[in-house]
Order: sequence, then C-alpha cells, then structure tokens
Amino acid sequence: MARTRTNILICGGTGCIASDSEKVQKNLELIVKARGYGDEVKVIKTGCFGFCEQGPIVKIEPDDVFYVRVGPKDAREIVDEHIVKGRIVDRLLYREPEKGKIDKQENIPFYKKQLRIALRNCGLINPEDIYEYIALGGYEALGKALTQMSRDEVIDEIKKSGLRGRGGGGFPTGVKWEITKKQVSDKKFIICNADEGDPGAFMDRSILEGDPHNVLEAMAIGAYAIGANKGIIYIRAEYPLAISRLNTAIKQARELGLLGTGIFGSDFNFDIQIKYGAGAFVCGEETALINSCEGKRGEPNYRPPYPAEEGFWGYPTNVNNVETFANIAPIIIKGSQWFSSIGTEKSKGTKVFALAGKINNVGLVEVPMGTTLREIIFDIGGGIQGGKKFKAVQTGGPSGGVLIEEQLDTPIDYESLTEKGSMMGSGGMIVMDENDNMVKIAKFYLEFTMDESCGRCTPCRIGTKRMYELLCKITDKKGTLNDIDALKQLGSMVKGSSLCGLGQTAPNPIISTMKYFWEEYLGFIQDNEHLSEEGKYKYGH
Repeated sequence: MARTRTNILICGGTGCIASDSEKVQKNLELIVKARGYGDEVKVIKTGCFGFCEQGPIVKIEPDDVFYVRVGPKDAREIVDEHIVKGRIVDRLLYREPEKGKIDKQENIPFYKKQLRIALRNCGLINPEDIYEYIALGGYEALGKALTQMSRDEVIDEIKKSGLRGRGGGGFPTGVKWEITKKQVSDKKFIICNADEGDPGAFMDRSILEGDPHNVLEAMAIGAYAIGANKGIIYIRAEYPLAISRLNTAIKQARELGLLGTGIFGSDFNFDIQIKYGAGAFVCGEETALINSCEGKRGEPNYRPPYPAEEGFWGYPTNVNNVETFANIAPIIIKGSQWFSSIGTEKSKGTKVFALAGKINNVGLVEVPMGTTLREIIFDIGGGIQGGKKFKAVQTGGPSGGVLIEEQLDTPIDYESLTEKGSMMGSGGMIVMDENDNMVKIAKFYLEFTMDESCGRCTPCRIGTKRMYELLCKITDKKGTLNDIDALKQLGSMVKGSSLCGLGQTAPNPIISTMKYFWEEYLGFIQDNEHLSEEGKYKYGH
C-alpha cells in the first residue's frame, strides 16, 4: 500500500454542511480515486475551521494551502490542478482587500491574532476517529492525571491555572472542583453543560462537532479529581451532528478502555451518558439543568444548597460547560504556569466568541483574554459589512449589554466587561451598524428572555412580560415619558429580585441601550420635545 502523501481536509461543521461541503467531499473522493491517487491522497472530514463566512473550506496538507467558498463543482479543479499538477487554484484563495490573495491559513488576518486552545483540534482532525485525537496527544493528560498525580494535585493545578467557568458565571473552576471533592458521599456526578442557548452562539456546538474526545477526556479528569464515577453530557436535541459525534466518541473511548473500569490500569472507573435538553434557555442555569436531567421541569432551585453539595438526585455534582472542559487537558499537559501566563491578571487563558451580526468575517474566534473589542471586530472580524459605520456590539447574549464606539478599546475580560455594563456570558458577540435601532434590538432580546422564562418566580414571569408590553407600546409610538420611567424602574426591580440569572440579567439590554442611546427612546415618544432639563435629570440623562 502506498504511503499517504497528501491530506485534503474539508470542513464538516454544521455551517459548511449546510453549504454543501458533504457534496464537495464526495466529489473529491470520487475524483481522487478516478485519477488513481486513492492510496496516496486522503480526503478527511474535520470540524469547524472557524472562518464560517468563507465556508466551505478545504485545506491541503502538508502544502498548507487554504481554499475558501469551495463548491461541489470546484472539486475536479482542486484535484487536477493542485493534487496532480502541483498548481495552486488561484481563484479559490482568500482575498484580502488590501493585500490580495493569501494561500496560507496563518497569514489570513482572521487567524493572525487568534490563539487556539479550546479550538486547537477543530479543523485539524477527523472528529470521528479517536486515533487522530490520540496522535495529537489525546488522552495523555488523563493518563498523566491517573498515573502521576493525586486528586488534590489535579485540583491544585487547575486552581493555579486561573481557569474560570466559560459558561458565563466566571467562577474559578478549580475551586468548584475542590468544593465538590470535599463533600462526603458514596456517589458524585460530573455534568457537562452543552445546552448552548444564546441567539447567535455556536461555540460549544463547534467544539463538540470538531473535537468531542477533548471534552470526554476532560470530564474523566474532572471526575477523577472530585471522586465521581458517572458523567452526564446535557445537550440540546437541536444539535444532531454534535450528538452523533459524541455517541461515536463515547463508543470508541469505551472500546479502548478510556471509559469504563480500571482506566489506565488504575482503580478509577468512569463512564458517560448523554441526556437531551428541549432547548430551554433557562437550563443553562445549573440547578435548572439538573432538574431537567432528572426528568423534572427545567426551572432553577433556591440556593444554597449548591449543586456541589446537593445536585443530581441529591448527590454532590460538579457542572462545567463545554468550553471550560476544552481547556483542561492542555493545562494538565503544559502546566498551570503556561496557562496563567496568557490573558490578564484576573482572567486567564483564552475565550471563544461567536462573532456575528453586521460583520464581514462571521465566525468562531478564540483570542487571549485582554484582547480589545476593536481588535476582534476590525482586525479579526474585518470591520462592518458594506462599509457602514459601527454602532454597538452586544456581548453576553440576551443577558449582556451593548458597548459603543468609545468603548472599543475595552480589553475583553470578566471584570472590564462588567464594569462597562455588559458581561462575558458564554461568548456571543453580535455587531450592529448605523442602521440598527437600539430600542428594537433591546425589544428583540427581551422578547427572547420573556419567552424563555420558566415562570417559577414572579419578578421574572410577570416583570419581563410587563417590560415587553411597555417596549411594544413605545415602539408603536403610543408611549409616554412616564412609560420610559416605568420601564426603567421595572427593569431595576426585575434585576434585583429574580430567582436566577435569567431574570437577573434580562433587563441588561434595556438598561444599557437607555444609557447609550437615550435619544432613540425619545424618538419613539410623540411629546419628546417637551422634555425639560428637569425631566432629563429625572430620567438620568
């Protein structure tokens, strides 16, 4: 059998599949075989490359040539010109407006300022082949933890790394593991929260589609550290591709003894099951998620006790989201000092963002903490579509707030974003241009959170409904200044008295748009010309 000399990598993420990447793959395989190169050239389906705006993406290795917007009809030319004759297909290269055509991935501005840790294998390996993951160091971290480290040493390494929860809360991961470990119980559980619910967010989905073993390995390490033997991946049923690849990965890991009993010859036993969510945004809150896992209505509990004390079926339970787990194995292998050297003083490592909206380069971005909004939006994101003027960016999804042009140099970390009236959230980043009306944007997000309220607590159940009614009245140009005043007061009440994070953050888009785009609210009020200086003071402007 001939030795493989060339790999043709093709994006197999949901976005590219929707743009016919599977047909591209099939055509490439047929033509490669027809030309007699079936043994020398392999066509490999990978996960998401991140550059979604330019998909489907095909990358030729070891040439490191990066083709964009490849269609099924382009397969023949790629094989005949590049594979057979060694000529780059010029027309399929990425074109930078000022620099022209670029053939190497690392030279494309979209990738230049990125540092891929959580996404390190996405677009690089076949997610359905465990041996490709192992070839890049997969499961070495689990082996090291089980054979060279005590449970306390694993936890200490994660604590020293400074890794914080990437699901939105930002709680120190190592501290959470330590609290769970200290609980005395005959059973403990570890849960992966893959119930990604923010509009426009696809970070966790892409990690699971492109590198599922990364999450399985991290869950096993976490389970060893806290003393758990069972794991659960709670994933929304609307992620069929991620679910399929997870099932494949779990089966493969069991077959190789990386899940099950006596892992790596130790006395550690661990297995994982998948539970489906029904797409409820509130189930991103860990107690609501646990209730859903138990088959109950997905609604939050009063805390304490916290899940680390009494979680799944009353047993100590640790919950982390997909991206948090995706950082674990590199920390164990490379060390806490390496990870903590990246980022800012209080926000270590990198963060993955789903960059969407009125932006030229829609896609998945992973940058060191401390990178500014300006760098992400203009250097990586390529600026605003159609040459329009930047107006605002919503970070943190429906729970976050808008940041304006004067704040573009804000470093992205937990504290800086909160200070500016927004939040990190799970990583949604929606860019808006000069044509967007910010009152209607706030209304869009509020409608989402109102519909997603579980209804358990009155402030959220009724408060978000009343707020939405006031916004509808205002945008229908039937509102008064008193309605704006009521909206502001009601937002403060809902924020301060709701049971969980959904209600506590639901007013954020309104509060932030009122702060920065007050004139747009007044624009809907018929008698705004009568607003006196005294009135401006009353409404906080």
